[in-house]
Amino acid sequence: MSAFSFKREFSERSFMPQDKLNRGKNAGENPIRGMRRKELAPPTFRSPALESIEQKSQRPSAARGTRRAPLPPPTHGAKQVKRKATQAVVGRRVKMSYAAEDTLADSRAIPKSLPRMRNRPLNIVEAQTPTAPDTPEVSPQGPVELSPGGRGPSGRTVLPRHTADLLRKPPVRPSKPLQVISEEEQEKLAALEMFLPRVPGKPDPILLVAVLALLCIGLIMVYSASSFAAARYFGDASYYFQKQLLGAVLGVVAMLVTMRIDYRIWRRFSLLGLAIGLPLLAAVLFVGSSAYGASRWLVFGSFFSFQPSELIKLVLALYIADWLARKGKQVGTFLYGLTPFVLLVGLVLGLVLLQKDMGTACVIAALTTVMFFTAGANILQFLLAMGCGFLIFLSQAFSGYRYYRLIGFLNPFKYTTDINLQLYQSLLALGSGGWLGVGLGASRQKTGYLPLPYIDSIFAIVGEEMGYIGCMVVIALFMVLAFRGFRLARRTQDVYGALLATGITTWIVVQAMINIGATTGTIPYTGVPLPFISFGGTSLVISLAGIGVLLNISRYIQAPEDPALSRQTITKRLKRKVAK
Repeated sequence: MSAFSFKREFSERSFMPQDKLNRGKNAGENPIRGMRRKELAPPTFRSPALESIEQKSQRPSAARGTRRAPLPPPTHGAKQVKRKATQAVVGRRVKMSYAAEDTLADSRAIPKSLPRMRNRPLNIVEAQTPTAPDTPEVSPQGPVELSPGGRGPSGRTVLPRHTADLLRKPPVRPSKPLQVISEEEQEKLAALEMFLPRVPGKPDPILLVAVLALLCIGLIMVYSASSFAAARYFGDASYYFQKQLLGAVLGVVAMLVTMRIDYRIWRRFSLLGLAIGLPLLAAVLFVGSSAYGASRWLVFGSFFSFQPSELIKLVLALYIADWLARKGKQVGTFLYGLTPFVLLVGLVLGLVLLQKDMGTACVIAALTTVMFFTAGANILQFLLAMGCGFLIFLSQAFSGYRYYRLIGFLNPFKYTTDINLQLYQSLLALGSGGWLGVGLGASRQKTGYLPLPYIDSIFAIVGEEMGYIGCMVVIALFMVLAFRGFRLARRTQDVYGALLATGITTWIVVQAMINIGATTGTIPYTGVPLPFISFGGTSLVISLAGIGVLLNISRYIQAPEDPALSRQTITKRLKRKVAK
């Protein structure tokens, strides 16, 4: 036998009762092995307070007249942590443990897992005040004597009256979501948000590079396409180039200014801009200068002219974005949404059509329609308005010189000396360019064959001198502009910025599509300049100012989780409308 086993056996024998030891010897076996494991626990030391509690528990209860059974003698077990005392309450034995016991036991006596708890409903009995477990408690039904653990004679848990009321009553859930602030305060906060300073980031570099590339191509092509006409009429081959260069400088300055001004500030001046633009459109009809069969310009002196229809595009984009953002859900209504929109846009289109400018009218109708649809217009009302607008368009298309342009569009190689002269010469220029073109400055159609080669027909000169590759480069740059612009509109966090980016991008892209489509014979011929490339100081300055606003919007893009025009946000709005 080892020293460790001898020492353990000696310690167990020293605390073993004598009768147990003798019984093991008479049995002829090891007395320690013959005993149960729970009888081998070390002795328990008990406090005097525990002895007094046991003596009181052995007295008969005066309140109920019951007789408590005496506690059994203490037992010893190897894995027993607390000594358990039994007590009879109303004829029922309930186990009770005392925290005053100090047990000398090893760590193996701790159970490895807790017993399973059964899901039983909690029976509640109201009580006046919580009391100690050994004192009788009076409930509304009468006096109740509590067992250890705070239970009554029926086994139900006794709780205070106010606690029982709270558990019995279901939680009150409001039928409508709580509104922290009122709608008036929300409007004030939205108005205050425009004045809060923000930290801008860097502008969209891809969009900026695409616009500057188009601007450089435009300056080169204006000089090449207008050199013959400028030398013939003004004696200076760079006459139109100088004016275009001045417009480019002013446009770049305007772009840098609008790029640094927070786009939300324009909401305060959009109504003022509309109040200035509409009278200018009306003034062109009376004091405007007529050229090429149309009255579109206000001339100041011999060197400066201004076209109000170009300004009204940017003004309408700013104002309608603000108006639709303030309308909110009322955009889908007929009285507060569709009616004022049709009246405003119809007034502008009427003034532009009176100037015999069908191309500009199409651009304005496209940008306003796309913005109205993006803001959440009612589909049925939107289709109704589109049908009415198409009927008005057909009535204007089949009147006057526009009717002959439709006839020439149906047969482009007929009437090549009168109504189809410009379209026929444009197709000849594009066809003679081939893949790589005839060379920069070597165009033959610009020498008196093609009317207005540096304004409406400049894309034909691009195709002739730079070939198919040059045309595809120009189209690719406009596609990049469209992609980055609509991407900004989708990622903008506020509705006003999203609508404004949508309107400006639609304006630039649709105007380019109309010019390229008319030059290539894809649509009936109409006169609109090609943005950033065609000659025209007003168009160039206003277009670059609009690009500056678009670049400013890109400076506040922070990749939001729920963009204003994303699929997730639109789906949430539709679900809310259906739920309401």
